[in-house]
Amino acid sequence: MRVALHSEIRENAVDSYRERHVRIPHDLVAAFGRLGIHEWTIWRSGRRLFHLVDCDDWDAAAAGLRDEPADQAWQRDIGRFVELFRDADGNEGTAPLELIWDLAAQRDGRP
Repeated sequence: MRVALHSEIRENAVDSYRERHVRIPHDLVAAFGRLGIHEWTIWRSGRRLFHLVDCDDWDAAAAGLRDEPADQAWQRDIGRFVELFRDADGNEGTAPLELIWDLAAQRDGRP
């Protein structure tokens, strides 16, 4: 499955956030693999970040990350630069954004 997430960087933290993502910790990469996260990309527009995650099951992966020491350490570090996550309605939360349209699905005749 593919999900999109939206977060916002704290004021004046773009450079630090970018530097931390040159290479994320190897133990976090390994945890992603164990939890079925195959790809994660992040784009930025101003202080807004848009994450695209390819995974087996987002809810299961997110639940697994909560108990994962590598992610807990990463969140303590990167969390200094992240203002918050927003859900599809713009409220604070890490629920995936709503998918509006998918070209591949249209081409394949999927809803």
